[in-house]
Amino acid sequence: MVKLLPETSSYESHEQWMARYGRVYKDADEKEQRSKIFQENVRYIESSNSVMNKAYKLAVNEFADLTNQEFTSTRNRFKAHECSPSASAFRYENVTAVPSSMDWRKKGAVTPVKDQGQCGKQKLLPGFSNLRRSPRCCWAFSAVAAMEGITQLKTGKLVSLSEQELVDCDTSGQDQGCEGGLMDDAFDFILNNKGLTTESNYPYKGVDGTCNSNEESNHAAAITGHEDVPANSESALLKAVASQPISVAIDASGSDFQFYSSGVFTGECGTELDHGVTAVGYGASADGTKYWLVKNSWGTGWGQEGYIMMQRDVDAQEGLCGIAMMASYPTA
Repeated sequence: MVKLLPETSSYESHEQWMARYGRVYKDADEKEQRSKIFQENVRYIESSNSVMNKAYKLAVNEFADLTNQEFTSTRNRFKAHECSPSASAFRYENVTAVPSSMDWRKKGAVTPVKDQGQCGKQKLLPGFSNLRRSPRCCWAFSAVAAMEGITQLKTGKLVSLSEQELVDCDTSGQDQGCEGGLMDDAFDFILNNKGLTTESNYPYKGVDGTCNSNEESNHAAAITGHEDVPANSESALLKAVASQPISVAIDASGSDFQFYSSGVFTGECGTELDHGVTAVGYGASADGTKYWLVKNSWGTGWGQEGYIMMQRDVDAQEGLCGIAMMASYPTA
């Protein structure tokens, strides 16, 4: 996070930000246009943070020279689909008591925050030469994080697994690498493939590549299947997250999500699911606000070292930002 001094002009602040994130523009016109967007975002962040008693704060981050439309159109690529009318098995249905809080990080079931970085061939937004094509393979990171969790719970070993294997090799169905996908389809691929290799064996490159069949067959972990959490039920999601890390889909399209920094996120958002993340815990803040602890894959520079606390037990059955609409988990 860049700290902008009150006495610093917006122009100088943009210069500081460019130096911090290594941003380079093709010419003076592009820099001027990006500087204007940066200044508008800074004003938005400062205005939001000036609201008294708001449960969360925003901050300037690496996305500060993007409009919200640019941010959402290039970053989020979860492929939402209609839920099946037939209910699938839910192994945690009869759970009657759950802990008051859970943090799977503290139980050794969560790998360090990863960064999707670039995902796909270089694609430029009209008029702007250096805007990298942002991550569109959130589905792979969400599925892998859930699988890393259940693998640790079953074996006692936390192993970082390969998102790139999913991006390269899981391309015959809905999942299309950097063009988007579904966590359930990723679990199907892993099941049919009889496992997934490690990140060190098949490292993340952030581009659609040719499937490496040698590494694809070098399994480090496997699953026995996957199940969906009953839709539109935060109580069902609570039972699931109390039992293992869970893949969830959310609407991450708002400016407040783009610049989220700390606190319990209670901001406005819809239910147009566009981003796959992983619920790795839950709890309540000092003032009693209940939250979901969610692991993102935008690096540690976003949010709370890569995590967000999202308000839990809201009035809407879908949950805040639709978090309870399409949750699933692998079994092992």
